[in-house]
Amino acid sequence: MSIPVHIAIIMDGNGRWAKARGLLRTQGHLEGVKRVSEIIEAASNAGVKALTLYTFSTENWTRPEAEVSMLMQTMINVLGQKLKQLCEKNVRFRVSGRRAGVPEGVLETFDRVTAETAKNTGMVLNIAFNYGGRQEILDAVRSLVQDAVAGRISAEGVTDEAFSARLYTAGLPDPDLLIRTSGETRISNFLLWQLSYAEFYFTDKCWPDFTVEEFNKALVDYSKRERRFGAIDVAAPEKKRS
Repeated sequence: MSIPVHIAIIMDGNGRWAKARGLLRTQGHLEGVKRVSEIIEAASNAGVKALTLYTFSTENWTRPEAEVSMLMQTMINVLGQKLKQLCEKNVRFRVSGRRAGVPEGVLETFDRVTAETAKNTGMVLNIAFNYGGRQEILDAVRSLVQDAVAGRISAEGVTDEAFSARLYTAGLPDPDLLIRTSGETRISNFLLWQLSYAEFYFTDKCWPDFTVEEFNKALVDYSKRERRFGAIDVAAPEKKRS
């Protein structure tokens, strides 16, 4: 079975899952954390080389203060608890997103887990945190402009590779597969540049119900697809125009 090198996941539906059960939104987030651990392990075991999880967007700051505070503390607690597991699984941790505005405690935790897993050689776990696709592109453009003004790059030097090297995801291959849960069929300002040729997989399951079995269904679906990256399928006869 063909396994994606890089999978990106929009983990959507924690709030809706909780509401459907008469629970608080925070309870939905806590249930969703359990799935994160399971999917990380499943992806690593399947041979996935990189897994990017859309964990907190730049738009998520507009949520109720108590919910945001809970999410920040949960991130600190979970990473602290899972650091040993990441090392045992040989997983390397990294973060993609703007650091500005992120609480110091969260940044310190990110930096510590990044440093302590830096020598791991297995799957890369990339957390998209305080992330926005448009903001990422603007930051990359600003970096190119600054280099151009300083004479470090010419117009001819502005290539796909030069631009990609200035994205938050620099060093990672573009995703082969995007998974979004909860029945939504949009990408919500996520990896706008990197998803150009990705395969999309949408499921009605809310994130807390996205089990390893559901993840494996996505892998099977991906393996059945033919990726041509814009090339013509020479094996298929061209339809005559009417």
